[in-house]
Amino acid sequence: MFSNPFAELSALIPPAVMQGYVVLMVLLVIGGTLLDVVHKKSAKYFFEKGQSLKKLAKREVGGSQKIGLAVHTVANEVLASSEFANPERRISHLFIMYGFIVFVVTTAIMIFGLPAAEGEASALTPLLWHLGALSICIGGYWFWLKIRADVRSEGHQWYDVHQSDLFIVSLLLMATFALIWSLLQAAGGGVLAGLAFVIFIAAATSLFSTILWSKFAHMFYKPAAAFQKKVAVADGSRDKLPDLPELTDPEVKQRYPDIPEYMGDNPPYMGLGIKREAPTHY
Repeated sequence: MFSNPFAELSALIPPAVMQGYVVLMVLLVIGGTLLDVVHKKSAKYFFEKGQSLKKLAKREVGGSQKIGLAVHTVANEVLASSEFANPERRISHLFIMYGFIVFVVTTAIMIFGLPAAEGEASALTPLLWHLGALSICIGGYWFWLKIRADVRSEGHQWYDVHQSDLFIVSLLLMATFALIWSLLQAAGGGVLAGLAFVIFIAAATSLFSTILWSKFAHMFYKPAAAFQKKVAVADGSRDKLPDLPELTDPEVKQRYPDIPEYMGDNPPYMGLGIKREAPTHY
């Protein structure tokens, strides 16, 4: 039976300190996201783009229709991650996303619920905490070792780490060493358990404090961009994008002989005059 790993830790670290750490991480996420918005001028971009699209609108989109589009955005782009064309990447992302949500929520519940309640009911939250961390690991390592390394996707070796990977690396280290720490602590691991806990906290701190340099804030932009696009299509200011040509098609290769068959996830379709939508990274 899984137990609250923070309950045993409370003998060394007062619950108030752990609770203060959680609050600090929340403030870092809020502050980092706001700084990211200001630094990258995301809000200004969305506002100016919205204003420019309004001038091109062919019809009025009512409030009820906008609510429907918002619900559709939440159901598809947010909850189901329908923007991923690659089924493997979509499933991997869902494992990471829902695992992360469960892990963060149960961490807060267990820490702010200290001292832990007795009885079988208190075992559910620790179980979900471990399953959340495991879900992050399944989706994350699947992405890092298989999908990301695939030449049809990004073609990076597992040891090839870039600044854009800061989010996924910190997330994986946090979930991995959270599980290791919990298991070692339950087994009386002593120094090893303490080392695993230090790495767990260092990774968590890195994850929540480096939003300005990582892809963390991207999760907040995606729903807004998807909703704006749906409204633009509904009011006629933006026609639906045509299907991009298959670069391996003989006709395309004959017409554009200088374009390689594989362009990767990031570059534009050079020579076609068409830029792809911004790629989605974890």
